[in-house]
Amino acid sequence: MKRTVVIIGGGLAGIAAALRLIETEYKPILIESSRRLGGRATSFDDPRTGETLDNCQHVVMGCCTNLLDLYERLGVLESIAWGHSVYWTSGRGEIDELGAGWLPAPLHLAGAMRRMKLLSNVEKRHIAKAMWRIIRMGSKGRFEWRDSTFRAFLDHCKQPESVITRFWNVIVVSACNLDVDRCGAAFAIQVFQDGFMSNRFGYSVGLPTTPLRELYDPAISMIEQGGGEVRLGCSAKALAYDSRRITGVNTLDGMIDASAVMCAVPFDRLDKLVSSTLRKADTRLQKLDAFAYSPILGVHLFFDQTIMELPHLTVVDHDIQWVFNKGVDEQGRQHLHVVISAADVWMDLDEAEITRRLVKDIHSVLPKAKGLDPIRVRVIKEKRATFAPTPGIDSIRPGPASGTVGLAGGGVPNLYLAGDWTDVGWPSTMEGAVRSGYAASEAITGQGGLVDDIPTSLLGLALGLR
Repeated sequence: MKRTVVIIGGGLAGIAAALRLIETEYKPILIESSRRLGGRATSFDDPRTGETLDNCQHVVMGCCTNLLDLYERLGVLESIAWGHSVYWTSGRGEIDELGAGWLPAPLHLAGAMRRMKLLSNVEKRHIAKAMWRIIRMGSKGRFEWRDSTFRAFLDHCKQPESVITRFWNVIVVSACNLDVDRCGAAFAIQVFQDGFMSNRFGYSVGLPTTPLRELYDPAISMIEQGGGEVRLGCSAKALAYDSRRITGVNTLDGMIDASAVMCAVPFDRLDKLVSSTLRKADTRLQKLDAFAYSPILGVHLFFDQTIMELPHLTVVDHDIQWVFNKGVDEQGRQHLHVVISAADVWMDLDEAEITRRLVKDIHSVLPKAKGLDPIRVRVIKEKRATFAPTPGIDSIRPGPASGTVGLAGGGVPNLYLAGDWTDVGWPSTMEGAVRSGYAASEAITGQGGLVDDIPTSLLGLALGLR
């Protein structure tokens, strides 16, 4: 008989872990409190219109090898549309295209950077100097900055404020959901090393062509056909602990016995599942209150005509940060999705004020939108979108399995942790979530594990990137 592992949480971490466990002698029982899989990276049916909308636009990059592996397992890779150019604008219809040239990585974007009109030649030279430092420090060098903000690193590199505002902060906010003043330097440096320097494909942007929840629809049948179970609408109340091990999970539907339990939920949700006795027994559970969230604002805008041809736009010098083209329907109405990360100041604004500010920016950056108001708006506030990757947080991110009993660690041996906030070596991303699920599954079974990172170019290796 297969040993049972109860996985609490049907987000990407839980899905990834369950798909790995069905390949082994273990039986996963995946429980999710909502009626759909995907966690924070999913879709919902808008009660106002009945239309399926994504909670927020999620992007996969070429460097996200584990997330791409999960999509391949689910058979949905064809639902990802790849773009090898990133489009920037500061308004007035001027567009800069950032795409790879003929040079090998990490120099593949140098030509496009030189042609960017929104940066002066002096600003580009400052960026080049800092980029060179990031290349030369390699992955080991960034850990020397793990207790500092990325702003401190940029100040050390003597980056002008205009460069920080119009270049560095634009990328860091989008990737890490914190601005340079709060984001840990090691996280931000990793974004540039892994996403923009190691490999020519690493920076490429993949956008789902279907609602996000459709990417996970195959997971239920795959898990069940593999001998596992998926229980939607099943809410965990507490972990059952007998002072030695976890014996199961108490849910609103009753007790689920288990050989092992994997908690693939956010840190605050996990904090509510553990008793004081269990918390004392496992060092991984003793600093959950030290983690914090960073919010994201996503706004769906519908116009009665086409106002944007590009697949996406990165916007500087405005409130909006990204505009994604979600397509045009049969009636010629265009759906745009505006995303603002690190959106703390937006959370207390009402829909009318948010719409007013965003439409003003849309008119500024999209000339065809001048004089047009959206025919429909849907504002989505994700107050708990991601954990905040602040300086020093890596020191308390828990691993998937318990450590050595005693001063060196200690923990409950059959309790496993997953989630993008755990110790996966990545900021809060879909890639990090999948990595955590794969790592937790390997900790249980001794099989599988992480997919290899995207290969670093030979020139990058010679320059010290790895």
